Amino acid sequence: MTINHYLQAIAESELEKGVKAAGGLGGWAVMMDPCTGEILALAQIPSFDPIHYADYFNNPDLQEHTRVKAASDCFEPGSIFKAITIAICLKANEDLAKQGKPPLFTPEEKIPTANGWFPGRSTPLKDGRTHNFLNMDMGIQKSSNVYMARLIHRVIETFGEQWYHKALVDIFGFGKKTGVELPAESPGLVPTPGKLHPNGKLEWSLPTPYSLAIGHNILINAIQMVKAYAVIANGGFEVQPHLVRKIVKNKSDGTQQVLVDNTSYRATKQVLSPTIVQQLVRGMKFVTKEGGTSKRADIMGYTEVGKSGTSEKIIEGKYSKDHNISSFLGFAPAKNPRFVLLVSIDDPEKKFIPGVGKHQMGGVCASPIFREIATLSLQYLGVAPDDPYGYPPGDPRRDPKKADWLAEVEKLKELYEKWNCGR
Repeated sequence: MTINHYLQAIAESELEKGVKAAGGLGGWAVMMDPCTGEILALAQIPSFDPIHYADYFNNPDLQEHTRVKAASDCFEPGSIFKAITIAICLKANEDLAKQGKPPLFTPEEKIPTANGWFPGRSTPLKDGRTHNFLNMDMGIQKSSNVYMARLIHRVIETFGEQWYHKALVDIFGFGKKTGVELPAESPGLVPTPGKLHPNGKLEWSLPTPYSLAIGHNILINAIQMVKAYAVIANGGFEVQPHLVRKIVKNKSDGTQQVLVDNTSYRATKQVLSPTIVQQLVRGMKFVTKEGGTSKRADIMGYTEVGKSGTSEKIIEGKYSKDHNISSFLGFAPAKNPRFVLLVSIDDPEKKFIPGVGKHQMGGVCASPIFREIATLSLQYLGVAPDDPYGYPPGDPRRDPKKADWLAEVEKLKELYEKWNCGR
C-alpha cells in the first residue's frame, strides 16, 4: 500500500481534533504525492474499524461511516475551484496566442469587479466585500466571485460553452472516475451543454458558466480535487491517484510473480504548460498571507500554496444557508512540493468569531487543520524549513526583509489600496 502509517496517524489525529474544534458532523483529509500519485494518507471522521465490521453494517446509524467518503461522496467544491478557473483562462490565452490573437486578459490587467450582474442570472454575484478593481493576484487572494465570472464571460464569448466544458473534463478529469482502487467511487457531475436532466431541463443554461467559475453547479469527489491540484503542484502533469504500490504472488516453487507494480510510476502527460503553473502558483501564494482569505493555513517556517472554499450543502433538493462543506486544499513546500493535502469539514458550527470572521468558512475552520497536518508531516519527512523568517509580527524569528513573499504582499496591498481606496 502507498499509505504511510506515520502520515496517516498525523492526519487522523489532527483531523479528529479539528472536527471537534469546528463543531462539525465529520470530515476527511486526503494527502497525495503530486508526482507519483501515491495516496500517503486518507483519514475520515467518524472513522470505520474494519475489524468490527459487523457492528457497523448491522447498525443503520453507523453504516454511512463505512463509506470512504473521499471517493464515494460528492460535493460542490466552492472557492477551492477558483484555481481551476484561472488555469483554464490562462490556457485560453495560450490557445489564442497560437492563433496569433491577443489574450483574453493579462494577470496584471485592472478589471472592474463592482458590478456582479451576468447573463441569465436573476441576482448579481457578490463578494465578501465590494472591490472596485482587481487583477489576477488580487482576485485569487480576495477569492472574488465577480473576478472569476468576468474572466469566464470572456472565455464563453471567445471560445463558447463546449470549449469550456471540454477543458474541465479533458484537462482536469472532472466528471470521470479517477480509477483509485476504492469501491463505489463517484464520477461526480459536470453539466453538459445540450444535455437534459431527468426532469427535462437543460443541465447547462445561460448562467451555468458563472456558477462553475466559482465552484458551484458542479459535483466532485475529494480525490478528484486532489488530483486536479497535483497538476498545479507538479508542473502541469496529469497524475494517476493510487493506493496500491505493488502486488506480488508467492508461487509454490518459491519464486514470486509480480501482478501489479506502481513503484516506478511518474506523471508524464503534460496538460498545462509550466508558464501557466508558475503564474497560478504565484497568485495562490498570496492566499495564506496578510490580506488573503486563509491566513490560518500559513505553515510557519515553510512556504505553501492553497485555496479555501465553502459551499452550501444540498438538503432535500435545496441549498441550505445553515449547513456547509468547508475546505482547504493546498500543497507544500511551494517549490518541489512533497504532498497535496485536502481537508474538508462536514457541517462546521455556524457562528461569528470577533476578529476572525465567519467560523463556517473554509479559511477559518479547515485551514488550521491543513496547517497542523502539513507542519507535522513536513517535519516527519525531514523537509528543511524553506521560509525560516516568515513568522507573524511579534515572533522573534520574523525578518520581513528575508521572509518569503512579504515584499510581494506589501506591494500588492499598496496597489489594491490605490485602485480601491483612493490612496
